[in-house]
Amino acid sequence: MSDQQCVKDDMAENTFPVYKVDAIVQFYRTEVLTGQEAKHFTKNDITPSPKAESIQRVYMRVLQLLFRFRPECHYTVPLSENLQHPMLYEWVSPIMSVYMRMCEFLPLCHVFDFSLNDLLNPKSKRTIVILSAIQNYLHFRKQRMETIADHQQSFRSVMDRLQTYTREIKEAERKIEKLTTIPPEQQAEAKELASALSELATSMQHEYQDVNTMNEAVAQCKTEIAELSQKLTQRRVDVTSLKDELVKLKSQIVESPEELKNEMERMKENVKSIRMSKELADERLVELQMLVQCAGQVEAEIQVLLKQQQDLQGSMCKTNQQKEEVQSLAALYEALQKELKNLSSEEGQLKRALAMKLDKESKQQIRRQKKKEVKDQHVKNIYGQYDKIHQKREEIVKMIEESNRETKMFREKMQKLREKCNQQTQKAQEFYERLLTTLEQYNKRIESIVVETNADTLKMKSHF
Repeated sequence: MSDQQCVKDDMAENTFPVYKVDAIVQFYRTEVLTGQEAKHFTKNDITPSPKAESIQRVYMRVLQLLFRFRPECHYTVPLSENLQHPMLYEWVSPIMSVYMRMCEFLPLCHVFDFSLNDLLNPKSKRTIVILSAIQNYLHFRKQRMETIADHQQSFRSVMDRLQTYTREIKEAERKIEKLTTIPPEQQAEAKELASALSELATSMQHEYQDVNTMNEAVAQCKTEIAELSQKLTQRRVDVTSLKDELVKLKSQIVESPEELKNEMERMKENVKSIRMSKELADERLVELQMLVQCAGQVEAEIQVLLKQQQDLQGSMCKTNQQKEEVQSLAALYEALQKELKNLSSEEGQLKRALAMKLDKESKQQIRRQKKKEVKDQHVKNIYGQYDKIHQKREEIVKMIEESNRETKMFREKMQKLREKCNQQTQKAQEFYERLLTTLEQYNKRIESIVVETNADTLKMKSHF
């Protein structure tokens, strides 16, 4: 619960997500570390007590992944020529190099308080936050690189399409030129066809006018024929009605022959007038039939003309189709021209962007080259200093070897002296023991002598 609370606090303070330890270990094993380093990097290297060597190795690999700064480069640190005992700095130089590079890199990950204690004595919570910041930055870098790769791929596809469009536009221009330009062998025929078409058009217009007038006349004739036929039918109806009246009148006639005569005369006059009108109608019908026959001949001629007109219309349709094709090709050409302009503008923009990018890259390349030259010079100077230091080191090593030899000889002499001292001490001990024994014997003799003298003195006192 305390770890989860710490992670939530970090999420509230930081602008990037703080990942779990398992996710961090999986990411760095797959994306940063390789080989045996990835196999040996586990959760125990981060929690509960982070291992300084593993964390330093991860930081070195991150710097190698981002800046191509290999781990060996951290050990080649320039030192002063007059520096005493440079071998003492061999352990400190890679740590300080990693610390300086991480101080320059971590502000990009929004970590601004990186300290030397995070390398030498890392804490679990702090290490998780730093590794999460680096992981978030690497995710962002990967996404940006993918988008840049997609932009480059789309730029290549647009350039390929532009090339295909330019080729198609050139082919369309060649086709339009072929369709619009008449070869010199067929120019005379084309002129003759154009003049013939113009003459046919004028003649067709005149014939259309004649046909229209004939059609109007035929229509008038048909209307007149219809009117006459209506009149004939009416007259026939009148005749039949008169015949019926005649029959009725004959049946009613009984007397008055004068009235009968008058009626007969009137009837005869009516019949004569009907016959006259019938003859006139027959004559008019014959005339109309002649006109209809003329109209049929005119219709046949009109059909022939219509066939010719249809042939001309077919040829005109073909020419119109060719014109439409030419217009469609021209429209396609204009559309392709517009698209080409758009693509050329896009190409110009992309070229400008590419030129700016290439300019930036060239400037960066020049800066890199200068930095590389400065770095190479610096490395040469470092190597020179290193050679001098190495020579001094060899001299110091020789001096140390000589001092070691002298100390060895001195130790051998000391050993010999110790052995002599031990022998002499043994001899002195034996002599001391002999002296003690002799002294003890001497003391015993003295005591015996003292006892004897005491006894003698006592004897002498008793005698006295």
